Amino acid sequence: MTVLILGLLLFLGAHSVRIVADGWRGVQLARLGEQRWKGLYSLISLLGLGLIIWGYGLARQQPQLLWTPPMGWRHASGLLMLLSLILLAAANVPRNRIKTLVHHPMLLGTQLWAVAHLLANGNVADVVLFGSFLVWSLADLRAAMRRDRAAGVAYQGGTVTGTLVAIGAGVALWLLLAFWLHGVLFGVQPFAY
Repeated sequence: MTVLILGLLLFLGAHSVRIVADGWRGVQLARLGEQRWKGLYSLISLLGLGLIIWGYGLARQQPQLLWTPPMGWRHASGLLMLLSLILLAAANVPRNRIKTLVHHPMLLGTQLWAVAHLLANGNVADVVLFGSFLVWSLADLRAAMRRDRAAGVAYQGGTVTGTLVAIGAGVALWLLLAFWLHGVLFGVQPFAY
């Protein structure tokens, strides 16, 4: 569990600088330059992600069960993941109305991803991993909304085409993950009971 927690501290810590020290971040960006800052940020994030993957794999070898999720929660998890992946796609597809409506679809998608996995898994390592991402994404969304208000950010309306592309990409990614890739990458088939 130590490796998982260290990875979470590095990964989410790097992603929290803007939440807790936005002024310091600005100073460092000016001092180091954008490329060096992004390089350092990416290096810390990748190291943290690697430790998360390794630590979670280690923790899953000796699971400590807190609860056994009811079957209905697993089905709800599948629906939440569909919405999560549509939001993830909306964060990356230009000119879509989803981003106009929710402003920060990546963070909302992360929240749904975390809740979905908390519903479907009842081990300590799952609570640590997905709970950490849930708490972080809630704090980051609050900070992002505060920055938007302070800067007077206005989200422009998207196009029907952009919106349909975002929805289609999210559904395609969900189908790929739910029925094949999740099992290949993580050894868990979400819909194989």
